[in-house]
Parts: sequence; structure tokens; C-alpha cells
Amino acid sequence: MNDRAASQRLGDAARDRRKHLGLSQAETAELAGVAVRTVHAVETGKSTVRLDALLAVLSAVGLQLRLERGNAARVVVAERLR
Repeated sequence: MNDRAASQRLGDAARDRRKHLGLSQAETAELAGVAVRTVHAVETGKSTVRLDALLAVLSAVGLQLRLERGNAARVVVAERLR
């Protein structure tokens, strides 16, 4: 998976989960402690989002980021168990 595809996959997962929870981007930003433009950047797959901001947005919508190493590195986004 190339960098752009991975960023877009993360963004899609964050947006889908946010909408599933019925949250606006502004509400998500408040929960994550980031600016609304950061939530938008994550959801549109912008690859220059800081890691701490990405993790905060994912956490705010109940997602975890897991990196796995194998034949090819891959990005896994999983719903956090509560």
C-alpha cells in the first residue's frame, strides 16, 4: 500500500466512524483537542498531518492505529474495544 492509499484509508475510516457516531467535525475536533481543519485534513487523507494529531482524532472517534510488520508493512485501523 502506498503512502497516499494508507492516508486515504485512515481518513475514510475516521470519517465513517465519526458519521456513525453522529458527530460533526467540530465536535470531533473538540473531543480530540485539535482544530477543525485538522479533522478535515485527517478525513481527506492529507499525508502531512502530525502523528499526535492523527492519533488524537482516531481516539476521539474510538479507533486505534496498529502498525504491523511482515512481508510488507501495512496500516490497520481497528475499532477500540470498550
